[in-house]
Amino acid sequence: MIAVLAIFAAIRVASSVFAPVACALFIIAILWPMQSRLQSRLPKLVALAVVMLISVVIFVVFASAVAWAFGRVGRWLVTDAARIQLYHEHMKEWLEGHGVAVAGLWTEYLDVGWLLRAAQRVTGRVNTTVTFWLVVLVYVILGLLEVDDMGRKIRSLKNQQAAIVLLDGCVASAAKLRKYLAIRTLMSAITGALVWALASLTGLQFAAEWGVIAFALNYIPFIGPFIATAFPTLFALAQFGSWQTALILFVCLNVIQFVIGSYMEPRVHGNALAVSPFVVLFSVFLWTFLWGLFGAFIGVPITIAILTFCAQHPSSRWVADLLGPPAEPPVPEAQC
Repeated sequence: MIAVLAIFAAIRVASSVFAPVACALFIIAILWPMQSRLQSRLPKLVALAVVMLISVVIFVVFASAVAWAFGRVGRWLVTDAARIQLYHEHMKEWLEGHGVAVAGLWTEYLDVGWLLRAAQRVTGRVNTTVTFWLVVLVYVILGLLEVDDMGRKIRSLKNQQAAIVLLDGCVASAAKLRKYLAIRTLMSAITGALVWALASLTGLQFAAEWGVIAFALNYIPFIGPFIATAFPTLFALAQFGSWQTALILFVCLNVIQFVIGSYMEPRVHGNALAVSPFVVLFSVFLWTFLWGLFGAFIGVPITIAILTFCAQHPSSRWVADLLGPPAEPPVPEAQC
């Protein structure tokens, strides 16, 4: 236990070192099949340039869409701050009139000034985010160039059992991470489209923006869908001035999240990526505590990779069996 606590303490203290490496390994696992196919037909450096160009374009498009959506909603928040503050005062009076004990907390944290300060803090971290992704980009470039060499080094290890565990674990983890990202992207796209359609039908402003925000936040399990549900509900409360309309929108948004997250997604990925919901939630909160918002995104992939490596060796397979996919029911023997 002391060793585990010391490891997590080091991971948190040195987050600026470990977080870019973890992100780079995740991206390398996603990009390596494309890099491998291209470098079989083109020189390695040319193939790398093509892969990185495609990756940067996809990232820039995604980041621009998210920045556009949050920027539009944020500008509305600043422009109509006075009206929101007035509605906030009415809500505070209503809570106090009904003897609700959280009115003090509401007054302290959920006012317009707090929201504006939070937006400023997010904006102030843009420079840090840019630096982070530049470091990740360097790691990804160097990592893609060294995948083949690293594979040869592992195969030449004297401890062949360790070599097999490393190779099989890397291959299996990379395949699962690619499947995880593909399924998460598909489910996020469906969620964003349904949120956009619902917002359009109800007359909620910024319907397209809410769809983009739901698409982006759905990559973060549990926390992302909650935020993607809460923000449009609060916005509807301010726009329509009716708690009944906001409540209907809140229920419909939660139905969308529940159907996609609890019904569609498990049936798409099957048992290959099945992890206990308790473990998923714990992973999200643990890595959010260690690495912030980025940890919330990368926490589940890290857990999937850890469980995959645990399954490669008999001494640690019990961890994967306990926390991984549910065990298949035993097949009854045929009766004569």
